[in-house]
Amino acid sequence: MQSPALLFFRRLFRRKLVLLAAVILLALVLAALLAPWVTPFDPGAMKLVRRLKPPSELNWLGTDEYGRDVLSRIIFGARASLGIGAAVVVISMTIGTVVGLFAGFFRRLDAPVMRVVDATMALPDILLAIFLVAVLGASAWNVIFALSIVYTPRVVRVVRASTLVVRELPFVEAARAIGVSTRRILGVHVLLNVASPVLVQATFIFAYAVLAEAGLSFLGAGVPPETPTWGTMIASGQQYADDAFWVVLFPGVAIVLAALSLQILGDGLRDMLDPKLRKAV
Repeated sequence: MQSPALLFFRRLFRRKLVLLAAVILLALVLAALLAPWVTPFDPGAMKLVRRLKPPSELNWLGTDEYGRDVLSRIIFGARASLGIGAAVVVISMTIGTVVGLFAGFFRRLDAPVMRVVDATMALPDILLAIFLVAVLGASAWNVIFALSIVYTPRVVRVVRASTLVVRELPFVEAARAIGVSTRRILGVHVLLNVASPVLVQATFIFAYAVLAEAGLSFLGAGVPPETPTWGTMIASGQQYADDAFWVVLFPGVAIVLAALSLQILGDGLRDMLDPKLRKAV
């Protein structure tokens, strides 16, 4: 008899596209974690005599305007870009889940909380993030804080909508009838039943955060330029794109691969965890 975890992954990766997305994402994460040991060169080492060299056996993805190895900077950039995305997911999921649970379970909190959420979501994500980073200053932690504020309302809406359904189910009414504490009902009965949409939302927010961080860095409102990220690489290399396309192409490909693999993986999780879609998988 197969374990539930093994059965879940077999169903999830039955679609080859989802499996490919998971492999790409895993490769990017491993490259980010092992960056100091797998990069062929120091990402900050400048060699002006080799500036804007095309891809070759020595520099597989070419060099930038300062002679730095593009591949090494992309690998180290993955640490910052994916690290910021992961931190945004953890913070926004934690706060959004707690607030969404309370807003959906306690009727008195629903209206005021959702009015704040609606007001926040009425503003364009990237404009709100730029405003917050401009006020706080450009740094990795401020980017994480700004993007967490931007994406937490999305989580609140998802968790609140699921909680509104779960709280009316018979097993929750039965738990109330036998005197189970509200804390236990929220932490066990309700939270476990809203975990599936939250998990799916986490993959989407991860992708959004990676794209938003790249956009902020490209506009100069994100991580400082001395820190290699995919967005800062494109921003610094855009003026040389006509003669040295590789300085912007390969960081852009990394952004697309990360965001697309997360989106495809999220679609696969949604199809697996949604009973209405599971039969079609």
